[in-house]
Amino acid sequence: MESRVYKVIELVGTSSESWEAATRAAVETASKTLRDLRIAEVVKLDATIDDRKVALFRARLSVSFKYEEPD
Repeated sequence: MESRVYKVIELVGTSSESWEAATRAAVETASKTLRDLRIAEVVKLDATIDDRKVALFRARLSVSFKYEEPD
């Protein structure tokens, strides 16, 4: 069986709509420059408050992708 190595990074996505939209924004943006994304684990949710209302939803993700050896 072939061995594989995965790199794990942390991302923070934001949205004025919801935590789900913040998560989606982080994954979709990362997928533009990172190949072979595998798992996105939401590790923390928070929100900023402005004038007694939620102003911004934030989702912190731990994202893994397959590590590729340089040529």
